[in-house]
Amino acid sequence: MIRYVGFSSLPLLLTSALAFANPAGAAGDYPTVTVVDYVLGCMRTNGQTRQALERCSCSIDVIASIVPFEDYERAETFKSMSLTTGERSGLFRENAPSKAASTELKRAQAEADMRCF
Repeated sequence: MIRYVGFSSLPLLLTSALAFANPAGAAGDYPTVTVVDYVLGCMRTNGQTRQALERCSCSIDVIASIVPFEDYERAETFKSMSLTTGERSGLFRENAPSKAASTELKRAQAEADMRCF
């Protein structure tokens, strides 16, 4: 017997599905685009397999549980800007805030590697 689910039940079902999709809720504060970008980059490095998908998803969840999104975004911005050419790129590599942000992200990534890979 097929049971009809009315539209009034739909929000509850979607909320339940999302809760099971990300039970830890770790990456919940990270925008979806950021999570997907991280997972795709991670999979490019670790292989385009289901196992890589699971490990990379685990990795961003661990990072998100350690590093608030604002700090992650700051570290990624410093990293991106430090890769530019010219004298000014040194400003993004060698100042105290960029070093602190980079160190925090590297620690979180090391923890994620230990837990997920």
